[in-house]
Amino acid sequence: MLTVYAIPISLYCAKLRILLRHKDLKWREIDPPGGYGSGKYKKIVPSGNLPALIDDGLQIADSEAIAEYLNEVHPEPPMLPDDPGKRAKVRERSRFHDTRLEPALRAVFPQLREKTRDRTLIDAQAEAITARLGQLAVMLADNLVTEDAPLTLGDCGYPVTLTWIEALGPILGMEVAVPGAVADYLAALRAHKAVADELDDYAPKLKRWLGQF
Repeated sequence: MLTVYAIPISLYCAKLRILLRHKDLKWREIDPPGGYGSGKYKKIVPSGNLPALIDDGLQIADSEAIAEYLNEVHPEPPMLPDDPGKRAKVRERSRFHDTRLEPALRAVFPQLREKTRDRTLIDAQAEAITARLGQLAVMLADNLVTEDAPLTLGDCGYPVTLTWIEALGPILGMEVAVPGAVADYLAALRAHKAVADELDDYAPKLKRWLGQF
């Protein structure tokens, strides 16, 4: 059985769980010893990244690297198209999530505590997130879904991040414009069983965690 170092609320751990569910893999989750970012955990996983995977003695950190590995050693169902161009576009979409959209969202996490909120920063990040979603809407014109790969590696991060964007809007008074193409994309993703099962488990945890603010 696969072992995954994870914390329940992590976006990237949820991203990995969507892949694990889609491939019907069995795994157990354990907390990072000493907590996320601790010196004790970094003695095991030098980068300190979550999630991290242990598979028969092999250790890999970073959700993207883990996803690529699992798709190779457990190829069914495939999560990359056969066509080289479409495979590259899937990777492009995945990296856009990890390096553009998610960081724009993460920048507002420190604003969750009401006493220390910076309205100017929140508004600026709302504009940045809106801009990223506009870029994503254009990218979605590339139809990367195939009969063999209806859910790809490039899709797994978006359901969780878009759920966070929806949840943070009312809390922070953050107005983000979601293009129709992105809303349709999210609805299509949520129709996949692996995504629906993960969000059914994840959404209540997110709600409880945000409740402290």
